[in-house]
Amino acid sequence: MAEDYYKILGIDKKAGASQIKKAYRKLALQYHPDKTKGDKPLEEKFKKISEAYAVLSNPEKRNQYDTYGSADFGQRFSQEDIFRNFDMGDILKEFGFGGSRGGGFSSSQRRSGQSRGFSGMGGNSFFNNMGGQGFGQQKQPPMKGKDIEYELPLTLKEIINGTKKTITINQGGTAKAIEVKIPKGLIQNKKIRLAGKGNLSPNQGPPGNLYIKSILIPSKEYTIEGNDVLLSKQILLTQALLGDTLEILTPDAKTINLKIPAGTNPRAKMRIPGHGIPQMKGNGCGDLFVVINIAMPKKLTEKQKELIQQLEKTGL
Repeated sequence: MAEDYYKILGIDKKAGASQIKKAYRKLALQYHPDKTKGDKPLEEKFKKISEAYAVLSNPEKRNQYDTYGSADFGQRFSQEDIFRNFDMGDILKEFGFGGSRGGGFSSSQRRSGQSRGFSGMGGNSFFNNMGGQGFGQQKQPPMKGKDIEYELPLTLKEIINGTKKTITINQGGTAKAIEVKIPKGLIQNKKIRLAGKGNLSPNQGPPGNLYIKSILIPSKEYTIEGNDVLLSKQILLTQALLGDTLEILTPDAKTINLKIPAGTNPRAKMRIPGHGIPQMKGNGCGDLFVVINIAMPKKLTEKQKELIQQLEKTGL
């Protein structure tokens, strides 16, 4: 069970040794079984107070408690771990309680490894289930090795078609070459997982995983938005006015004739379905959008001016 030992003793987390001892003495005088006369709830409260003091008064145990936090500490360390080398009898004698009913653990009990009884409580055990290893030798389940994340630069073509790459990772201080199969559709910042290819476990647990993260190498021609691809195409003013057919090279290296309708506006998007980036899962695919830019003439010849003036008269 997660216990906030600082809260139990009513002290701040920055409290020094003297403050911890003072807080425990005050509570021990109040809740010691000699005072509570068999009141079970108060007896349990005294046990928790003593447990808190056993941890916080020991620099090593306190450091472990502060490091792991109350919940994880409770899982890592048994009651025997907590009270190892903690002589409550001597401590309570110092606070004015007698040895026979002082709640101490006898030295014979400590040497024999028996459960540490709490004197003066009708023979009841102070703490049950005291099994466990020494403090600092806590039972620890096998830990999984740490995961590794590797950022892999990919071209748009590689993302669309998939590829194979040989990468070198740092696995526990050792360089290791691994061949990686990159599936189609591994767009920017998407990851694939290679189970068991990460760092080894420190204590015979399973190895970690290797995560390959896609980093797109910028393209001069194309812009990526998710699985869609954008291509900017510049046309003449007359093409926008009269319409035309453009030859478009798609990212997957196919040539498509794209019809530009008459009266096309600047920044118009012409969609070519299914010629973007494939979905990594499933059969879907993004689209290619051709963004139209209209080249406006900066200088006109006299002939051009004359023609435009004639068009102006027609209401154009």
